[in-house]
Amino acid sequence: MDIQEIAQEVISAHGGIARAADFVTAGVRETDVVKLCRAGYLTRIRHGYYCLADEEDISEERLLAALIPRGIVCVESALFHYGYSDFTPRRWSIAVPRTMSRTKLETEGLPLRVYYVQAEIHDLGKTSDSFQGVTLSVYDRERTVCDCFKYRARLDSELFSKALRAYAGDAEKNPGRLSAYARKLRVYNKMTPLMEVLLND
Repeated sequence: MDIQEIAQEVISAHGGIARAADFVTAGVRETDVVKLCRAGYLTRIRHGYYCLADEEDISEERLLAALIPRGIVCVESALFHYGYSDFTPRRWSIAVPRTMSRTKLETEGLPLRVYYVQAEIHDLGKTSDSFQGVTLSVYDRERTVCDCFKYRARLDSELFSKALRAYAGDAEKNPGRLSAYARKLRVYNKMTPLMEVLLND
């Protein structure tokens, strides 16, 4: 098996995007990866990440999964995912730890709206789901609603109101979990009066 075939297998095994370290693990030297790029067989997406040069259209979902594995889909993007908003976001809203390097988020072809979150609450409500066939981390319904209150100043008022009403009518809602998250995220006092009215309506 030649280097091109090995490289193709590596990329295929990693969902269309592979790291330099993945090639090295498979026995392809970094100098060979550079040669494959110069030969027009591989394309460098970002430092240390590659795809096949004939891969015409890598979805934003695949880019997000491969390039920002610690990112969690949140706020506007999560609202749309759960059907709490019918407005398709122009950028992916993702939550990352505050300590994460800004340079790791500079990815061409992947429009982002980044929420920098304290490490102790970054994983609160984290789950995963399928986005166009790609598994991504996403905050659950309750964390998403709490974040609406946490970042209310950044949200359109109509989007905010519609999202809360949609959650109140969701058969999968979990009010107990919502209250628990609200306390940890310090939005309990401003969230409870409004949500009690909606949930008891």
